[in-house]
Amino acid sequence: MTDVTIYLTRWCPFCTRAVALLDSKNVEYTAIDVDADPALRQEMMQRSNRRTVPQIFIGQTHVGGCDDLFALERQGQLDKLLAG
Repeated sequence: MTDVTIYLTRWCPFCTRAVALLDSKNVEYTAIDVDADPALRQEMMQRSNRRTVPQIFIGQTHVGGCDDLFALERQGQLDKLLAG
């Protein structure tokens, strides 16, 4: 399975939904809380060119945010991307 990284904040409802979808698929992921460290938020912004959370990466592919993750799921593309 491909490495998954999600930049998030613990209070964000969109982050919670994205994590719930990944959890429902038993996906292991690295959660990076950008509230805890401004340097991590800067890293997220450099990788994604976006300021909002969540920002989700599957391997080197920038998926985007929660709505983008759910769109991939609806299109039947998420499992393929996760499988690498």
